[in-house]
Amino acid sequence: MTEVSSLTGRLLVATPALADPNFDRAVVLLLDHDEQGSLGVVLNRPTPIGVGDILESWAALAGEPGVVFQGGPVSLDSALGVAVVPGERYAHGAAGGPRGADPIGWRRVHGAIGLVDLEAPPELLATALGSLRIFAGYSGWGPGQLEEELAGGAWYVVESEPGDVSSPDPQRLWRAVLRRQRNELAMVATYPDDPSLN
Repeated sequence: MTEVSSLTGRLLVATPALADPNFDRAVVLLLDHDEQGSLGVVLNRPTPIGVGDILESWAALAGEPGVVFQGGPVSLDSALGVAVVPGERYAHGAAGGPRGADPIGWRRVHGAIGLVDLEAPPELLATALGSLRIFAGYSGWGPGQLEEELAGGAWYVVESEPGDVSSPDPQRLWRAVLRRQRNELAMVATYPDDPSLN
């Protein structure tokens, strides 16, 4: 088996050709990608359910909009917390840890982005987190499955930015991520929602 180059921490941006309704105009943050498969969360699928309705203790730390996001079609009854720990706070040893240590209850995924242990007391992380999103479910791919979809043109792979996790306007994230690319992908942002109306 050939070694898989890790895409952990990068974004999968659905191409207009992707036919799966679960991922129509989706922006997926890959939290794990290796030869065993891939796992990520859809960043632009807010639900009408408030974080306080299911995880009351974390509601005060959740960014706007303060709702649960549908992370994907797998395990919709489970919750994942994804949070950004800002650089200055991280460098100064926030959350009681020594300088440069990860805050207790947060595991780095890529750069300033990490997973939150939702079983931990929120007050352990309250001073360290810059933003928090709660996801119901996740997006998953078995070994080689994502690579097949990439080869088939289903996804664009682009760099993530910490602000993507906490975008205050998630419905516009697909266009915003494409628009900031410095190549022909920026033009895809203008692709109409329904090309048959052109």
